[in-house]
Amino acid sequence: MIRQRAHAEASQRTVRLEAFTDGVFAIAATLLVLDLTSHSLGAVDTDAEMWAALGGMWELFLNFALSFALLCLLWVEHVRQFEHISHVDGMMIWLNNARLLFIVLVPFATGLITEYSEYFAGRLAMPVAFLCAILCSWLQWRWAMRHREEMLPDMSQAEAAAYGRGALSALLIAIVVVALAPWLGSIAFLLFVFDGPFTRLMRGKGD
Repeated sequence: MIRQRAHAEASQRTVRLEAFTDGVFAIAATLLVLDLTSHSLGAVDTDAEMWAALGGMWELFLNFALSFALLCLLWVEHVRQFEHISHVDGMMIWLNNARLLFIVLVPFATGLITEYSEYFAGRLAMPVAFLCAILCSWLQWRWAMRHREEMLPDMSQAEAAAYGRGALSALLIAIVVVALAPWLGSIAFLLFVFDGPFTRLMRGKGD
């Protein structure tokens, strides 16, 4: 049972939430490598065969790199959010838990897109997992904006709104990736390279 504290400030500070979130992100990112370590290179007798076997793993390496990079982007967004969020409530905690639910599914979804890429569901698992995680992150910020005076004391309404518009960038890109992934596979994730410029565009000059 979670210990209850009488002092409201003790449970509303963000330190424990951030520590738990950092740990989950770190574990999920580490588990991604299991797809590589569990893959057998088969019989290798020469350097040429070794290089050929490693080259045959290009799709595994690509999906590993893409998932790792996107997890890093989501973690960076989490860090940026909590540079401004000073307190959390129950709803914020559960929105964060919902985001982490999809974060821990990323290694599994990455394995599906590699092993079952010939199937629609296999190609869709990873983009849907990231879309749901990004959606939860965006909803967290929207909730913080609704309670700006308590949760975002260092930001004005205009600043918080501009940040929210910028956060919408990744969500819109994720929706497009989900739409394109069944036909393009992992290559669709390369659209996230436009997240930075799109974010700055949506935040506008007031960022």
